[in-house]
Amino acid sequence: MDNICPKYGLVLEGGAMRGMFTAGVIDVFIDNDIKFDGAIGVSAGAVIGINYPSKQKGRAIGYTLDFIKDKRYMGIGNLIKTGDLIGKDFAYYTVPVKYYPFDEETFHKTGIPFYAAVTNMETGDAEYFEIEDFDFGMEALRASASLPFVTKPVMLNGKPYLDGGVADSIPYRKMFELGYDKLVVVLTRDGSYRKSPMPAFPTRYVYRKYPAFADRIMDRHNEYNSTVRELEKLESEGRVFIIRPPAPLGIGRTERNLEKIKRTYEKGLAQGEARLGALKEFLSGKSV
Repeated sequence: MDNICPKYGLVLEGGAMRGMFTAGVIDVFIDNDIKFDGAIGVSAGAVIGINYPSKQKGRAIGYTLDFIKDKRYMGIGNLIKTGDLIGKDFAYYTVPVKYYPFDEETFHKTGIPFYAAVTNMETGDAEYFEIEDFDFGMEALRASASLPFVTKPVMLNGKPYLDGGVADSIPYRKMFELGYDKLVVVLTRDGSYRKSPMPAFPTRYVYRKYPAFADRIMDRHNEYNSTVRELEKLESEGRVFIIRPPAPLGIGRTERNLEKIKRTYEKGLAQGEARLGALKEFLSGKSV
């Protein structure tokens, strides 16, 4: 781009508990006053990334370590009783209000547009909601991070939504569409990873009422792998800067082992610090 003042966007991949890597990277950004003109997150990238514009270093790792073993937060009991592995009221409303309050005032003062990617289950298409207020915003974040098979659809404006990663695992194209010129993309998979196809069963059975959604799940590996290739090409052209783990993180999607969670967060801190100099050059418009 030849813009005199390019707009820089931040893109955050999901990955459930792999998001603790993103939490570490985000905290490095906050510590070093790294500024972006806008940000977008999908799934865990959305619920963790929201702490960047609110400047709440340590919040994501804090509430995760404190509550991940709490049955009210996540557990098979929730799934059996409510159809949701994650306890909606406790995880999305009690913890962010009572125990780790979201700093909505700073979020608004910062003035950084933040978007959450979701998947419309009826159409199978990705949609993107700007987070502007706590009530609707929290439901949009919950929809973005609601994993298929273990979460009921989240209703927004009368329509059912689930995990934004199903339709758009790494929503960089949306940021270009919104007018951002250069992007910093935080991935939670290492460079060797390529996604494998999902089996038709139980996908098509579970989502038989939403065939377009099932189609997206079945094709997700193709979409994901091609997106990673595109991003790597854009990085070689200087339009994208990628931060990702140098090796597999070795953490489960619903991990509850506190040491693994802490190690994943620390890997994010380490990689964020390691890439900080090159990141600053990229954001200054210099080649990296």
